[in-house]
Amino acid sequence: MLSVLIWLPIVAAIIIGFYPSKDIPAHRIRLASLIITGLVLLWNIVILLKFDISKPGMQFTEYLPWNETLGLSYQLGVDGLSILMLVLNSFLTWIAIYSSSKDTERPRLFYSLILLVCGGVAGAFLSENLLLFFLFYELELIPFYLLISIWGGEKRAYAGMKFLIYTAISGALILATFLGMVWLTGSRSFAFDAVATQNISAGMQLVLLAGIVLGFGIKIPLIPFHTWLPDAYVEASAPIAILLGGILAKLGTYGLLRFGLGMFPQTWHIIAPTLAIWGAISAIYGAVVAIAQKDIKRMVAYSSIGHMGYMLLAAAAATPLALVGAVAQMFSHGIILAILFHLVGIIETKVGTRELDKLNGLMSPIRGLPLISALLVLGGMASAGIPGLTGFIAEFISFQGSFSTFPIPTLLCVVASGLTAVYFVILLNRTCFGKLQNNLAYYPRVLWNEKVPALILASLIIFLGVQPVWLVRWSETTTTAMVAAIPTPEKTVIALK
Repeated sequence: MLSVLIWLPIVAAIIIGFYPSKDIPAHRIRLASLIITGLVLLWNIVILLKFDISKPGMQFTEYLPWNETLGLSYQLGVDGLSILMLVLNSFLTWIAIYSSSKDTERPRLFYSLILLVCGGVAGAFLSENLLLFFLFYELELIPFYLLISIWGGEKRAYAGMKFLIYTAISGALILATFLGMVWLTGSRSFAFDAVATQNISAGMQLVLLAGIVLGFGIKIPLIPFHTWLPDAYVEASAPIAILLGGILAKLGTYGLLRFGLGMFPQTWHIIAPTLAIWGAISAIYGAVVAIAQKDIKRMVAYSSIGHMGYMLLAAAAATPLALVGAVAQMFSHGIILAILFHLVGIIETKVGTRELDKLNGLMSPIRGLPLISALLVLGGMASAGIPGLTGFIAEFISFQGSFSTFPIPTLLCVVASGLTAVYFVILLNRTCFGKLQNNLAYYPRVLWNEKVPALILASLIIFLGVQPVWLVRWSETTTTAMVAAIPTPEKTVIALK
């Protein structure tokens, strides 16, 4: 059942990439990719509706022995931590393909790489084996490098290589940590339930946990490992920026929760204060740097760093409410970032620039881009945490769940949330309002097929803001079980003695 989510897009990517005929029109390849990702999304929804929210453990599990000598098995499962991420992956992949140009150069390679990413990310979210997770985790590395380097902007080669180097380092750290976990526990298998990290000394647990935090911290990314992000997001085309920010970064946050908190509950509280401060610094830094940007796409890219800081704070607090907020923040951030990158892409295509100093009057009902501007206002409000939208729900739950444990870092993140409103007001004031210059003729008309992705995303942002139960109900049982596995500091000290 779960294998369909992995292998349908991967097999489709192979067929599209190696199909004998070379005369297939680009629009037909795009249509085939849309159908495949649409089927994957529908199957994800079926699994979501069959998912039992009362069970904290893995569901719909699949197991197939692969290489017992290496301890590698094909073991899949889904729980409250991964179910929403699977839906987000297939949904944003469909959005990215739909929003791509019908005249994309080298369409067979372009769409096959996107489908490979979709299957690889799904495999990472579904894996119950450390080595299997790593294989899927690395599967998206080369496709994303090519998607940036071939279809990106002027500095695409530099941005792609920088992404490749940082992500390769992230993978190396994670693999080294996984090998250390299996070796130190004496396990003969890489299966999650076979690696008993509680049998490792506290000192070695901290070393391994540091490897997890650093490895996935690069992928999230957290400062000072963030320098690949602005270049990659800005140079990537809008559809690929949606995948980078909406899906790829979530592998980092997911890994931090699954392997950091989930597999090292005994030592998590030791590093939690450091993580909370780190998250607050990332949130403030991302917001302040975003205010200084003149490129609206770069501004959105830096805003992503700040919002990931909220997630790190919630993970550090590790209360049931905070972890629900962390998962909600992951999903909400994905769809909000997607609508912002999509709209920025439309503005760049129609106006010819992303510079704040050159943009104004887009809200003009006759000569401007009124609907795109209105949707940009909605996306900015959601990112700033305005009540009634999904961004507010995720941030409020995260902050409320974290305040009792880390009050000062939480207050700093609240300040960062206020700064988010500042830079989006700057963005909206300069781009959407003001007088459109007379020397500019009518901007090209925005076609309905260009509006559809933004309208779908906007509807989802509003719906989840009004009905947040559909956002938080899936993870409550799983996150509560994860918190229950964390021993109190007093018990841990006694055990260490």
